[in-house]
Formats: sequence, C-alpha cells, structure tokens
Amino acid sequence: MKADRLSARFAACAAQDRAALVTFVTAGDPEPAISAEILAALVANGADIVELGMPFTDPMADGPAIQAGNLRSLAGGTKLRDVLAMVSEFRRSDNVTPLILMGYFNPILHYGPARFAADAAAAGLDGTIVVDLPPEEAAELTPSLGEHGLHLIRLATPTTDAARLPQVLDGASGFLYYVAVAGVTGANAATASDVAAAVARLKQSTKLPIAVGFGVRTPEQAAAIARHADAVVVGSAIVDTIGNAATDRANDIPARVGALVAGLAMAVRSARHSKDKAA
Repeated sequence: MKADRLSARFAACAAQDRAALVTFVTAGDPEPAISAEILAALVANGADIVELGMPFTDPMADGPAIQAGNLRSLAGGTKLRDVLAMVSEFRRSDNVTPLILMGYFNPILHYGPARFAADAAAAGLDGTIVVDLPPEEAAELTPSLGEHGLHLIRLATPTTDAARLPQVLDGASGFLYYVAVAGVTGANAATASDVAAAVARLKQSTKLPIAVGFGVRTPEQAAAIARHADAVVVGSAIVDTIGNAATDRANDIPARVGALVAGLAMAVRSARHSKDKAA
C-alpha cells in the first residue's frame, strides 16, 4: 500500500500542537538545477509540506509574483515530465516530506490523465491541487488519482456556501485548501478573526485538515493563521524572493529562500505556545 505521507505529517504536527507550514514554489524556477536546490532548502529550513507548481502559460488564479515564476520556468523549457523527474530525484534522499503538485488542468490533459496519475505516483508525489477543475468536471482525472493512491485536494473560498460545500468535499482527501481572500495569489491577507470563523465553519462539515493560504507573506501573518488552521500556505513571498534574487544574479538563491522559510517555520511552530496570542 502506498505510504500516506500527508496523513502522517498532519498527525505529527497535531501531536506537537502546531500547524504545518506548506510552502509553494514553481518547479523549474528560476532554472532546473537551482530549483532542485530550492526544493531541498525548503525542507531543510522547516517546510512540512511542499506544493510544486506546474509551469503554465495562463495561471489565472495567480498574481504577478507566481505568474513571473511560471514565465521564468517556461523560458527554461520546463515540461510536466521534468517536474515529475524533479520529484523522483527528490525522493532519492527524502521519502518522508509530502509533495503536492499544484496547477492547472491543461498540462495534465495534454499529458494524459491516466498516464499522469501513474507517472506521478511512481515519481513519489502525494496528491494534486488542480485549480481550474471543479468537482463537476473532475471525472476525467479523479478515478486515475484514486487508482494510484494520490490525494485530490480541493479548494474552498469565502464564497463557498453551505449548499456548495458538500460538492467541494465529495471525493476530496489529504486536506482542504481554504483560499482566505477573493482574488489572486499574493493579494491582501484575511484577518485572523475571519480565518478563525471560516476554519470553525469548515470543520463542522469535514474531518480533513484545513490549510489556509493566499495573501500570507510574513511570519506575523503566518503565526496569526497558525493559531486556528491546521496548516498555513505561503507561496508568493517565496516566489518573489526567488525572482528578486534571480534579477540580482545572486548565487545564493536557495540560501535566501531558506532564510525566509526558517522565519516562517519558527513563527508557525511557536504560534500556539506564544505568550502573546493577540489576533
């Protein structure tokens, strides 16, 4: 049976009474060799779960930072097969950290959903988040994911009401990703009170862990969310760091990313144990 790294990681975090830190980077950004080093740096500096972005020409739910990361990756020629190869190489040294592939359905459709699921599982992926694939249109992919033991992680938003939520949860596994603000990635952050209310509402309908993302950029913002959610997702701030360092032609991009992630990880891990728990 395929190891369920996601469930094991959330259980370990819960045992420590803390949220998990989920980090996002676009695979192949700013170039393949450095991207692999960045992936290792994320984990070495405290990322509990990693979302790897599939580079795509039209990432409609993403803001300028991640759009730019997609373009840098595509300029280097990154294909979906290259992303899976990166995962396979990562698994040579780390068979514990959950890896989630996040992106859009077009690259998967072009690759072939059944072939994708088989190759993704063989490479060592744990699941997928397909942003533009609503439950009503997921039948072409979900059976193949289930056949190969891959989680299908669904998105809920502030506009997902009580009538819609059961459809979102039907067939979802791994965790539920709560998009805390309307709009694209990197937008304004939600308030801690809004996040607390949303997490409480969602937990009335599912036992899946709730991860909260979109608009989380600083350790302070991450800590505020970590007091309520099961996981905090940070993406744009990390991709911005990569882009800025690449523009500066820096040779220490993984180190810069690692320093950012270390600060986020410390904030998330201490959030529920801090003496100052003001929202």
